[in-house]
Parts: sequence; structure tokens; C-alpha cells
Amino acid sequence: MLIVNADDYGRSQAATDRILACYRAGRLTSASGMVFMGDSERAARLAKESGLSVGLHLNLTQRFDTATCERHDRIVKFLRSNKFAFLFFHPALRNDFEYTFRRQLDEFSRSYGGEPTHFDGHHHMHLCTNMLAGGLIPRGHKVRRSFSFSNGEKGAINRLYRSVVDKVVTRRYACTDYLFSLTNSLHSHALPRIKELAKTSNVELQTHPENTEEFEWLMSGSCTEIFSGVPTGSFRDL
Repeated sequence: MLIVNADDYGRSQAATDRILACYRAGRLTSASGMVFMGDSERAARLAKESGLSVGLHLNLTQRFDTATCERHDRIVKFLRSNKFAFLFFHPALRNDFEYTFRRQLDEFSRSYGGEPTHFDGHHHMHLCTNMLAGGLIPRGHKVRRSFSFSNGEKGAINRLYRSVVDKVVTRRYACTDYLFSLTNSLHSHALPRIKELAKTSNVELQTHPENTEEFEWLMSGSCTEIFSGVPTGSFRDL
């Protein structure tokens, strides 16, 4: 099964509108919604009207647009302090991470009228060390795994780290078998391989329709051609 999931739903009006356009055209099967952002409220209302399946796109790296939260701001400052910050456990922020996760989940449940279909994160930070070590996402839920790469595509240390994270994630949560980025797949010509994998495995293709290159491809004939004959679904079907 192939899940074509769009990130950043509700982050801005442009992101929301492009995601909905792709969904209505049958090019997406799922989305990940952000709360407390510029278009979050309208996005939630439109998702309910359209039947779009939406998970929580946990935001730990960008300040909220429509809410003030010092605890969230401290996390943003920490994770953006350097590119390796997500690797380290910050004990002084343990309660801030727990509070911020719970606040975003509660807001999602309020605005969407139910629980998210899955969990992932802005800049993939739902898998940062504070989130994993704290066990903040309850066991058994559907969670995005680390990106999948071929041997030699990334350095050995990078692949080792991702394999360790995936072992933790797949023990605790329901996950797809593979995760790929649309932009990377377009540039590496990996889409035919993804199509073959999706015939026998569960594969998530992460998309950002706010990116013009991705939006134009999703709305093109190439999208329908490459995935014809492949079973598709949302995280509800995982």
C-alpha cells in the first residue's frame, strides 16, 4: 500500500489550499496538520468538510503564530541552536517537551473533533531524543519512521543512527515499512522503485505541496502514471 502524505497542513493558507487541491484531484491520501499556526483553524474545518484524513504534525522547531507558549519557545531555541541538537537529551526541558506535546495534541483533538490518524513531526523532530527517551507519544499509535535509504546513499554513521531509531520506533508503534521524500525521489529517479515496493509493502511518500516543484508533479500526468496499479490508502488503513 502507498500512503501519499502531505506535511504542513494548516501552516499557511497557501499550504492548506495546495494540499486540498491535490487531495481533491486524487493525488494525496493523507495529510499532517499543524496547530496554532496561521491557517490551522480553517484547515481543520476544511478537512472535516472534505473527508481528508489528518494526523498531527508535531511542531517543535517553529514558533506558534496564534498562541504564546514560553515552554514551546524554549524547545524551539534548543533544537535550532545547532543541527545536532536533536541528538541530545536535555533534562531541563523534559517537562517542557511533555507539556508542548500534550498541548498540541489537545488542540488538534479540539479543532478536528477527534484523535489524529498518526503522528509525525515538523523537520522530523517527533523522533528527537527528548521525545523518544520521554516516551511521549503513547505506545501503539501510528508514527512516521525514519527515512529509508539504499546502501551507499548516506554515510555509515547516518544509516546506523537511523536503524537504531527505527528499532525503537517499530517496537513501540505501528509504522510503514518504508518512508521516502518526494523531492529526493524525483531527483534520484527512485519513483519506479517506490512503486514496486508499494505492491508488497506499506510505503509512505512524504510530500510538501507548498513546494512548487512537488505541487506541479503531483498535479501532472506523471503522478497518475507512476502510481497506476498500486494500492493506496491512508494511515487509517495501516
